[in-house]
Amino acid sequence: MTIAGSDPGGGAGLQADLKTFAALRVYGFSVITAVIAQNSTQLARLDPVDPSLVAAQLEIIVAERRPDSLKTGALASAAIVETIAEAIRVLRLPAPVVDPVMVSSSGGRLLDLRGERMLRERLLPLARIVTPNIPEAEALSGLAIDGPEAMRAAARAIRRLGVRTVVIKGGHPFTREGGAGSDRPAKSADLYYDGRKFVEFVGARIPGGGAHGTGCAFAAAIAAWLARGVDLETAVRRAKSFVARALHNGFTFGAGRTLLDHFARK
Repeated sequence: MTIAGSDPGGGAGLQADLKTFAALRVYGFSVITAVIAQNSTQLARLDPVDPSLVAAQLEIIVAERRPDSLKTGALASAAIVETIAEAIRVLRLPAPVVDPVMVSSSGGRLLDLRGERMLRERLLPLARIVTPNIPEAEALSGLAIDGPEAMRAAARAIRRLGVRTVVIKGGHPFTREGGAGSDRPAKSADLYYDGRKFVEFVGARIPGGGAHGTGCAFAAAIAAWLARGVDLETAVRRAKSFVARALHNGFTFGAGRTLLDHFARK
């Protein structure tokens, strides 16, 4: 199940989550938290769904079939965060994969400041894993991340919020090796921390300015692999490979940003 906002362009949000689920051969339920007017380069408007309707969507789905895994994305407001946290507890839903979406890749805010506080206080203690990028990890930890050691300190701080496992997504300059002026291939690393060990998931750096919806696809792919029964570390590793393949085969429509090919096979 994905609990997220919409993206009418299909590159991010619950539309992209459902594509990811289908590509990884799991059936996708979806609960919409916000109707969003955006494309791959700009966010024009966001209207949160009434929290009671969010709760009703969850309840009616679970009445028929409880999901095997759960992923959250853009949650729009503190009231919606609280509603979801309560539903997870009352309906006994799986511990979620939390993509802590606060600001869209185009710069528009997708969660208000009170919602950020509710995310830290109510949702993260229920989470199986949280998947922030560097700016999101800074917001959650309260630490400036300017190098590998700071990245590890942030992971420890986020885990102290109650989440079981943290993976901070790389892609920022200090997480890369090789590239221009080096005789080594460019690589980027994501940092995984479960309270016992740190693991770096290193992959080839794909040239270009990134793509719309990579964070959505990454978290959704983790949830899909968990639904298929693999352990969490393996799910993260396979999700990284999935996003790399989708990005390597990325494409653009008109003047938009790169979009992922969720159904690419190699």
